[in-house]
Amino acid sequence: MGLLDKLSGWLGLRKKEVSVLCLGLDNSGKTTIINQLKPTPEQERVPTIGFNVERFKSSSLSFTAFDMSGQSRYRNLWEHYYKESHAIIFVIDSSDKLRMVVAKEELDTLLSHEDIHSKKIPLLFFANKMDLQDAMSSVKVSQMLCLESIKDKPWHICASNGIKGEGLQEGLDWLQGKVSV
Repeated sequence: MGLLDKLSGWLGLRKKEVSVLCLGLDNSGKTTIINQLKPTPEQERVPTIGFNVERFKSSSLSFTAFDMSGQSRYRNLWEHYYKESHAIIFVIDSSDKLRMVVAKEELDTLLSHEDIHSKKIPLLFFANKMDLQDAMSSVKVSQMLCLESIKDKPWHICASNGIKGEGLQEGLDWLQGKVSV
């Protein structure tokens, strides 16, 4: 660590480091959203196998995002990252009505896990793919996931379009105000 790093740390100028899990079913747009939040987005997007680690910054925080695969055979890996996370971004494909039940089951499993249940960890939901014709509103997605029943954790849902980056800044601004390190 250099002298400037030490000085900025003492003065409180260094950005706080935050670990965020980005979860959701496969093909919900997790990687696309994380990619949009990075300083230089990559053009090519491929399905995540296992997980990716990405870094991006907001005005006051430095994020390390664990972009976890949403394929059913990899979802059991999620729990290995719960303990060290400061926030969770849960991405939902708002046009995929058939798998909304599966998304709710995965959310319920997450919320009941011992490493999450007792934490006041903020939950940011992106009702993604709002550009698609059959997309449900964020209010409808919230109802289908029964988000109003989450009483012990701060949560927020944003309508988003990960490809265009719409709704992402609103979510990041909310998350930045709720994360405690």
